[in-house]
Amino acid sequence: MTVLTRWEPFREFSTLQDRMNRLFRESYNDAGRDESLTTTSFAPAVDVYEDEHKVTLKIEVPGIEEKDIDVRVENNTLTVHGERKIEKEEKEENYRRVERQYGSFTRTFTLPTTVDTENVSATYDKGVLKIALPKKAEAKPKQIKVNIGSEKGSEKTLEGKQPGKAA
Repeated sequence: MTVLTRWEPFREFSTLQDRMNRLFRESYNDAGRDESLTTTSFAPAVDVYEDEHKVTLKIEVPGIEEKDIDVRVENNTLTVHGERKIEKEEKEENYRRVERQYGSFTRTFTLPTTVDTENVSATYDKGVLKIALPKKAEAKPKQIKVNIGSEKGSEKTLEGKQPGKAA
């Protein structure tokens, strides 16, 4: 007796993907163990928020000295580059687990045209880099008073219908 089995091509792709992921994971972990503390790069977390006066970025960079942080604005692009260095040399075999990342990072942000790139400021306090990007004066919202009537003073009177009367 012959048994028919439904062929599912996507199941084979899933199996192939799992094998490839395992292959890369194993080869990366074994080959890079000796250099894992010094050669990794990372991207620090960034919060971006905006109000009517400015755009503000808060970048978490604990353990990085101010001299190791570079902030540049060119062609409406903000680039933040920094490096976290290992504090002291220790034999790596003494570590049981290393979760902090060391190395250099670069974060790039495209700025809206409403930002005044000439007046950008940056402050560094308690491991947080705060970059203030003020908006141009013409980009700030303006409130416009609406007058009722025409331009030359011939004002129109708005009359409401009295309740209970048919038109």
